[in-house]
Amino acid sequence: MKTTTFLTFVGDQCGKAEEAINFYTSIFPNSEIKSITKYLEGEPGGTPELIKHGVFSLSGTEYMVSESNFNHAWSFTPGVSLFVECDSDKEMQTLFEELSSNGGQIMIPLDNYTTENYSFGKKFGWCADKFGVSWQVFLS
Repeated sequence: MKTTTFLTFVGDQCGKAEEAINFYTSIFPNSEIKSITKYLEGEPGGTPELIKHGVFSLSGTEYMVSESNFNHAWSFTPGVSLFVECDSDKEMQTLFEELSSNGGQIMIPLDNYTTENYSFGKKFGWCADKFGVSWQVFLS
Protein backbone atom coordinates (compact mmCIF):
# COMPACT_ATOMS: atom_id res chain seq x y z
CA MET A 1 0.00 0.00 0.00
CA LYS A 2 1.14 3.56 -0.72
CA THR A 3 -0.36 6.95 0.13
CA THR A 4 0.30 10.12 -1.85
CA THR A 5 -0.76 13.71 -1.20
CA PHE A 6 -3.04 14.93 -4.01
CA LEU A 7 -3.45 18.68 -4.54
CA THR A 8 -6.53 19.83 -6.48
CA PHE A 9 -6.46 23.38 -7.80
CA VAL A 10 -10.02 24.72 -8.16
CA GLY A 11 -11.80 28.07 -7.98
CA ASP A 12 -9.35 30.99 -7.88
CA GLN A 13 -6.44 28.50 -7.94
CA CYS A 14 -7.57 26.74 -11.13
CA GLY A 15 -5.00 27.42 -13.85
CA LYS A 16 -2.14 27.85 -11.36
CA ALA A 17 -1.11 24.21 -10.83
CA GLU A 18 1.72 24.21 -13.36
CA GLU A 19 3.10 27.47 -11.94
CA ALA A 20 2.87 25.94 -8.45
CA ILE A 21 4.73 22.74 -9.25
CA ASN A 22 7.41 24.69 -11.14
CA PHE A 23 7.78 26.93 -8.07
CA TYR A 24 7.89 24.02 -5.60
CA THR A 25 10.43 22.02 -7.61
CA SER A 26 12.63 25.12 -7.90
CA ILE A 27 12.88 25.73 -4.13
CA PHE A 28 13.12 22.15 -2.80
CA PRO A 29 16.34 20.19 -3.40
CA ASN A 30 16.17 16.78 -5.10
CA SER A 31 12.86 17.64 -6.77
CA GLU A 32 11.42 17.06 -10.23
CA ILE A 33 8.30 17.14 -12.35
CA LYS A 34 7.68 13.54 -13.34
CA SER A 35 4.66 13.89 -15.61
CA ILE A 36 1.97 16.33 -16.72
CA THR A 37 -1.13 15.32 -18.66
CA LYS A 38 -3.42 18.10 -19.85
CA TYR A 39 -7.12 17.92 -20.67
CA LEU A 40 -8.10 17.29 -24.27
CA GLU A 41 -10.27 19.81 -26.10
CA GLY A 42 -13.89 19.32 -24.97
CA GLU A 43 -12.99 16.92 -22.16
CA PRO A 44 -15.15 17.42 -19.02
CA GLY A 45 -13.45 19.11 -16.06
CA GLY A 46 -10.98 21.27 -17.88
CA THR A 47 -9.51 22.85 -20.99
CA PRO A 48 -6.25 22.05 -22.84
CA GLU A 49 -4.19 24.52 -20.78
CA LEU A 50 -5.20 22.87 -17.47
CA ILE A 51 -3.51 19.88 -15.81
CA LYS A 52 -5.73 16.81 -15.73
CA HIS A 53 -3.12 14.83 -13.83
CA GLY A 54 0.44 15.56 -12.79
CA VAL A 55 3.10 13.92 -10.66
CA PHE A 56 6.07 15.69 -9.07
CA SER A 57 8.47 15.05 -6.23
CA LEU A 58 9.83 17.36 -3.53
CA SER A 59 13.00 16.20 -1.78
CA GLY A 60 12.22 12.70 -2.97
CA THR A 61 8.58 12.61 -1.79
CA GLU A 62 6.00 12.19 -4.54
CA TYR A 63 2.87 14.33 -4.92
CA MET A 64 0.01 14.35 -7.39
CA VAL A 65 -1.81 17.37 -8.78
CA SER A 66 -4.90 18.17 -10.82
CA GLU A 67 -7.04 21.19 -11.56
CA SER A 68 -10.66 21.51 -12.54
CA ASN A 69 -12.77 24.40 -13.76
CA PHE A 70 -15.96 22.82 -12.42
CA ASN A 71 -17.68 24.86 -9.70
CA HIS A 72 -16.43 23.27 -6.45
CA ALA A 73 -17.61 24.30 -2.98
CA TRP A 74 -14.10 23.86 -1.56
CA SER A 75 -10.44 24.72 -2.07
CA PHE A 76 -7.25 24.47 -0.01
CA THR A 77 -7.57 24.91 3.76
CA PRO A 78 -4.95 25.36 6.50
CA GLY A 79 -6.55 22.35 8.22
CA VAL A 80 -4.44 20.20 5.88
CA SER A 81 -0.81 21.19 5.42
CA LEU A 82 2.48 19.84 4.16
CA PHE A 83 4.92 19.29 7.03
CA VAL A 84 8.58 19.96 6.19
CA GLU A 85 11.49 18.95 8.42
CA CYS A 86 14.58 21.09 7.77
CA ASP A 87 18.16 20.17 8.65
CA SER A 88 19.50 23.70 9.16
CA ASP A 89 18.24 27.07 10.29
CA LYS A 90 19.39 28.63 7.00
CA GLU A 91 17.47 26.03 4.97
CA MET A 92 14.37 26.59 7.10
CA GLN A 93 14.56 30.39 6.89
CA THR A 94 15.06 30.36 3.10
CA LEU A 95 12.25 27.88 2.49
CA PHE A 96 9.81 29.70 4.80
CA GLU A 97 10.57 33.05 3.15
CA GLU A 98 10.11 31.57 -0.36
CA LEU A 99 6.83 29.88 0.53
CA SER A 100 5.29 32.84 2.37
CA SER A 101 6.34 35.58 -0.08
CA ASN A 102 4.60 37.09 -3.13
CA GLY A 103 1.04 36.80 -1.87
CA GLY A 104 1.56 34.05 0.71
CA GLN A 105 0.48 34.36 4.32
CA ILE A 106 2.40 33.81 7.56
CA MET A 107 0.13 32.13 10.09
CA ILE A 108 2.76 31.37 12.76
CA PRO A 109 6.04 33.31 12.38
CA LEU A 110 9.31 31.39 12.75
CA ASP A 111 10.50 33.49 15.67
CA ASN A 112 7.53 32.78 17.96
CA TYR A 113 8.00 29.09 18.70
CA THR A 114 10.91 27.11 20.08
CA THR A 115 11.33 23.82 21.93
CA GLU A 116 9.63 25.27 24.99
CA ASN A 117 6.36 25.31 23.00
CA TYR A 118 6.83 22.35 20.64
CA SER A 119 8.69 19.19 21.54
CA PHE A 120 9.19 18.05 17.93
CA GLY A 121 11.79 20.60 16.89
CA LYS A 122 14.01 23.54 17.70
CA LYS A 123 12.07 26.07 15.63
CA PHE A 124 8.67 26.12 13.95
CA GLY A 125 6.61 28.20 11.52
CA TRP A 126 3.36 27.83 9.57
CA CYS A 127 2.46 29.63 6.35
CA ALA A 128 0.34 29.42 3.22
CA ASP A 129 1.91 30.00 -0.17
CA LYS A 130 0.51 32.22 -2.92
CA PHE A 131 -1.51 29.25 -4.22
CA GLY A 132 -3.26 28.69 -0.88
CA VAL A 133 -1.36 25.51 0.05
CA SER A 134 -0.40 25.42 3.77
CA TRP A 135 3.08 24.51 4.98
CA GLN A 136 4.37 23.72 8.48
CA VAL A 137 8.14 24.10 8.57
CA PHE A 138 10.29 23.01 11.48
CA LEU A 139 13.93 22.63 12.40
CA SER A 140 14.72 19.16 13.69
